[in-house]
Amino acid sequence: MEPTWTWDTARAAGVLANDEWLDLRRANLLYADLRGADLHDADLRDANLHGANLHDAHLTGADLRRANLRGANLRYANLYDANIDFSCWPLCCGSLGVRVDKKIAVQLMYHACALDCDDPEYVAARSACLDFANQIHRSDVPRLEFRNVETERDKNGNGNEEADYVE
Repeated sequence: MEPTWTWDTARAAGVLANDEWLDLRRANLLYADLRGADLHDADLRDANLHGANLHDAHLTGADLRRANLRGANLRYANLYDANIDFSCWPLCCGSLGVRVDKKIAVQLMYHACALDCDDPEYVAARSACLDFANQIHRSDVPRLEFRNVETERDKNGNGNEEADYVE
């Protein structure tokens, strides 16, 4: 009878060399159950991880460039030092509690700060985060600038000139 391998048992048993085992480029892992998997340093470029369960997975140093993470459960996964450039980050409860490094935190903050929203509360929050967001590692993206937002009161002509803008 053939043994049933998991990610961790096959890696520990040396069934394949680490670099072979971890080359998952363009892999179709649609809805794969990878809970707690040890995928550190895995090459997951262009992988389809749509709906995959990566809860508690160890993805430190993984290359997730252009990976489809839409609907993936990354809760409590460790993505420290992973590369998520051009990937699809899930905006669902499954992306809460993900462990990331500063590079990924800056990247996500940059995207949040690049939204076109003129709500004064958003603009104030954006302004508070802008210096952090502009530390993005990519040199090919423009640095974000502070925005001035005119409030409804100002548009009606009865606002205080000094309070016209949120900076």
